Amino acid sequence: MSGHFSHLFNPIQLRHKTLKNRVVFGAHTANMAEQGLPGARHAAYYLERAKGGAAMIVVEPVPVHATAVLTRGNMRAQDDAIIEPLLAITQACQAEGAVMIQQLYHVGQHGDFDNSYQANWSPSGLPSYHDADGSHEMTEAEIQIIIDSFASAALRAKKSGFDGIELFGAYNGLIEQFWLPWSNRRTDQWGGCLENRLRFTVEIIKRTRALVGDDFIIGLNASVDTGVEVALKLDALCEIVDWLDQRHLIDYISCGTGGYFNFAELMPTFQFADKLGAPLAQALKQVVQHALVQAESHIRTPENADYAVASGQADLISIVRGQIADPHLANKAKAGRAEDVRGCISCNQMCWGRRSRDYWISCLVNPSAGREFEWGGDSFEPSHKPKKIVVVGAGPAGLELARVAAERGHQVTLLEAAPQIGGAWRLAGLQPRRSQIIELLDWYERQLARLGVDLQLNCPVDADELKNFAADELVLATGSQPSGTGFQRQLPGQAILPGVELANVWSVEDVMGLRAKLGKKVLLIDDTGDWRGAGTAWAMAEKGHSVQIITAWPMVGFWLQRTAGDGALRARLKKLGVSWLTESAVLSWHQDHAMVRNLLDASEQTLEADSLVLATTNSAENALSIELHQLGMAHHIIGDACAPRLAVQAIYEGRALAQKL
Repeated sequence: MSGHFSHLFNPIQLRHKTLKNRVVFGAHTANMAEQGLPGARHAAYYLERAKGGAAMIVVEPVPVHATAVLTRGNMRAQDDAIIEPLLAITQACQAEGAVMIQQLYHVGQHGDFDNSYQANWSPSGLPSYHDADGSHEMTEAEIQIIIDSFASAALRAKKSGFDGIELFGAYNGLIEQFWLPWSNRRTDQWGGCLENRLRFTVEIIKRTRALVGDDFIIGLNASVDTGVEVALKLDALCEIVDWLDQRHLIDYISCGTGGYFNFAELMPTFQFADKLGAPLAQALKQVVQHALVQAESHIRTPENADYAVASGQADLISIVRGQIADPHLANKAKAGRAEDVRGCISCNQMCWGRRSRDYWISCLVNPSAGREFEWGGDSFEPSHKPKKIVVVGAGPAGLELARVAAERGHQVTLLEAAPQIGGAWRLAGLQPRRSQIIELLDWYERQLARLGVDLQLNCPVDADELKNFAADELVLATGSQPSGTGFQRQLPGQAILPGVELANVWSVEDVMGLRAKLGKKVLLIDDTGDWRGAGTAWAMAEKGHSVQIITAWPMVGFWLQRTAGDGALRARLKKLGVSWLTESAVLSWHQDHAMVRNLLDASEQTLEADSLVLATTNSAENALSIELHQLGMAHHIIGDACAPRLAVQAIYEGRALAQKL
C-alpha cells in the first residue's frame, strides 16, 4: 500500500466551505452525553478525528423533539443548555481544519419509550420495528410542531458553532417514513403523490434556511434497503433526490444501506462485501446537478475511498468505523503511510455492540475510542524511565502491550512459542470471511518491526529461562487452552461431559488448526453463543461436513445479536445445510451418537454423528504464572491468561498496562 491518494486528498467546495479532502467522519450515535450534555469524553472523541485529518465531521444526531429521544446518551432535545458544550467541540475541531456538521433526527414510529417516555409519532400510526410498540398517527398540528422542532434545532446548531446540519432521512426514520408509500398512508396534503410525500422534508428545509441564512450547509442522509420489498429502493431515492436537487434545497446527499427493516446492512459486518454503498452513490451522482454526493457503508480503507472518488462514484466518502479504529487514518494515508493504518475488522462488537446495549461506544482494535480524554487521545506519552520489558505470548494482549510499550520508548522482547503471532485469534481469522483479523495481525507485525521490538518466534520458555532475560517488567500473555471437559452452562452439575475423553472429540481450536480428523457428520456443542461455535460450523460446512449445532441458547449466535450479525450468519448456515437444536444440551457422547436433552421439557433423544466438536469456554494457560509465583518472580498477567474472554478484553488490557509501565 503506497501513494498519496491524490483524488481522496483533493479539496472540494461545499456551499461556503472548502473541505481540505474528501474524508468525512460521518454521523453515528456515540452515545456519550452525560445527563444529556456533551462533556469531556464527547469532546476528545471528535477532536481526535479532527486532529487525524478528517475534512468534515458530522456530530451525532440530536433528537429534535421529546418524542425523538432514542438513547440514554442522546443530547437533550429542545434545550439551549447543549449550546455551550457543543461550541467548545466545534471550535476545537475547526481549529484543526475540520468543517463541523450536526445531524438532526427523529425516528418516528421506531422510538424507545424506555428513554423518551413519549408515544412514538409517525405519519400513519404503524408499528415500531425497534420494539413491540405501536405508534401515534400525527395530526397536522403535530406535523407542524415537528417541522418547527427541526428548524429550531438547526438554529441551535448554528449557535453551537456548527457550519451546517444534516437531516436524518435514512433507515426508515421519520423523514423517510413520509417519503415511503408503505409508511405514509395519509390522504391529506402530507401523503399521496411524490410532492405531497416530500412536503414534510421541504418545509423543514425552507424553515431552516429562513432561520440560519445562506452561509450554512444543509445536507441530507438517506439509505437504500434491498432486503425488504416495501423498503425504499434506489430508483425511488433517485427520484426524491432529483426533485430536491432541482430546487437547490440540499447541499449534499449521503447514502447508506439497510435500515430498521434490515438492520444487518445498516452497519455491515465482515459478512458483507466492501464498498457496499459506493454503487448507490454512483447512481445518485448521475441524477444530481448541484449537490455533492457522499458514499458510505463499508468503505473501510483509504484505497477503497480513493477509488470511489477517482472513479466518479462519489464526491465525499464517509468512513466511520475505519476512523473509530484509527482516528489518524486520513493523515496517515495522505503521508503515504497507508500501511500504518490500523484497519477496522467489521466486527461491530464495541461500536454498535455497545450502542445496542445503550452504552457509549468504543472499539475492539482501538480501546482508546471513547477514552481519549483519559488517555490523551490515540497517542502515547514517552516513558521518563525506559525499561527492559519481556512479554510472553504474542496473542492480541501481548501484541498490543508490546506495541504500546515500544511506542513509549521501552526496550521490548516478545516471546512466542508458535511459529506465527496471533495465538487463538489467528484461528478465528481463518473462519470464513474473517480475514480482516489476519490483516490486523499483519499490521501488528509491521508495527513491531518499525518499533524495533525483538520478536522471537518458536520460543517456548519456562520460569528458569525467564530469569536470564533480567527484565525490569515481565508480562504474561500466554492465553488460554480448551478445557477439554465439555462443561455446558445449562448442566451446571455435570462438570465433565461423559464420553469427552473419546478419540473423536475435538475443540474448535483443533478444527480451525487443522488437527481434527472429522467424520462426515459432526455435532457441535455451542455453549458460548458467538463466533467460536457458529464460525467453526460455517467452516466445517463449507468443507462438506454435515453439521448440527446443539446450543442451550434460544438461537444460534445469541450473543452476536449485539453486533447485528446474527441473522445473516444463520441465513448462511441454513444455506449450507447446517441444522440446529436450540435450548438443548448434550448429556453424554458415545463415539457414534449423543444423548441430547431438551431444556424446556426434559425430553431426551439420540443423535447420530461421527465426531463431536466443543465450542465451550477455555481455561487460562497459567502454568507459567504458577511457576513464577513459586520462584518469587514478580510479573503481570493479562488477556486470556488472566481469564478466558474475547479479543476485546485482551487488547484493552494490553493497552492499559503498557500505558502504566
